[in-house]
Amino acid sequence: MPETSPLHLAIALDGAGWHPAAWRTPEARADALFSPGYWVDLVQEAERGLVDFVTIEDSLGLQSSRYDRIAGEEDRGRVRGRLDAVLTASRVAPLTSHIGLVPAVTVTHTEPFHTSKAIATLDYVSTGRAGVRVQVSGRGYEADLFGRREIPPLRIEERADPAVAPLITDLFDEAAAYVEAVRRLWDSWEDDAAIRDAATGRFIDRDRLHYIDFESKWFRVKGPSITPRPPQGQPLVTALAHDTVPYRLAARSADLVYVTPSDGARARAIEREIREEQDAAGRAGEPLHVFGDLVVFLDETGAAARDRKARLDDLAGEAFTSDAYVFTGTPAELADLLLEWRSAGLSGVRLRPAAVPHDLLAITRGLVPELRGRGAFRNAYEADTLRGLLGLDRPANRYAPA
Repeated sequence: MPETSPLHLAIALDGAGWHPAAWRTPEARADALFSPGYWVDLVQEAERGLVDFVTIEDSLGLQSSRYDRIAGEEDRGRVRGRLDAVLTASRVAPLTSHIGLVPAVTVTHTEPFHTSKAIATLDYVSTGRAGVRVQVSGRGYEADLFGRREIPPLRIEERADPAVAPLITDLFDEAAAYVEAVRRLWDSWEDDAAIRDAATGRFIDRDRLHYIDFESKWFRVKGPSITPRPPQGQPLVTALAHDTVPYRLAARSADLVYVTPSDGARARAIEREIREEQDAAGRAGEPLHVFGDLVVFLDETGAAARDRKARLDDLAGEAFTSDAYVFTGTPAELADLLLEWRSAGLSGVRLRPAAVPHDLLAITRGLVPELRGRGAFRNAYEADTLRGLLGLDRPANRYAPA
């Protein structure tokens, strides 16, 4: 990514923030977490900061301190429960105008047909600002909620174990097939399929609807969708990746991938590996944004940011750690880091506010002006769709005649 390119910026929203004790701070609105107004307020603040898009977290199980374990008594200090991310985004959409909305969807136990319809609907409700963050589930207790399959105990630390690696690969291969089915369903209506010819009584041209006849070892989807092709043609598909197997999913299937480097050198190495996987997938030269992910504790001084993290750690009873790099410092110091990552080849970042509203406001009212002052961020929204904000064209329909 050229150093003169504007930096893209996303914000990851999750309850009261990414620190498990964030809901206990005086400024947190813990009593409003399950209200629509809470989410509208957060996304409107992000839009005031001209952020490209927000992601909204979701899961099939209650929040837990460990990947492989159902939430227990030791997690009683955490926020428990979530609203459905897709429905939350659809509630927020009419009350915003430019910012993209990217809810998380677990693809392991859900159906491609339902997801395609839900995200296509979100794209209509938002007039072209929808995306989706696809995620897999290797948790046995989440499989038990559906009762259609069994997943053996899986520990992330054992992902290189010869007994565990094939299971992980299979989950991500299934996710790639899922995304392909979803994308074909979005294309199953040509753009002009709805002709609305009152004189002849024909609302749609049946010849412009297509069976997708998609078949994999996990599912079969005949199609077509019941929802017309979304305004963006293809809403944005994103994925979080920490290692080679999920990098491969992103390289095959996504428009944007979130990665978790610890420094510029690691960012450069990850970006290079993803491009190699993209070449191997036959997508060389196709647009694929690589965003760095990090948790942020921001304050007027680095000491104040570190002290605030320490106070939250005391409330939680343990030091906060994350799958992503944890930054404590000032907006100016964070801007230095983000521009270093841009120089390493990343086109954007997704920031996880440690505590809301404090760190969200520090992003929109501290970091954004800092980046703008350095000529590294927009002064106004330059497009009306999420793909447009990210410089992505509206793709042609694969089923339409050339």
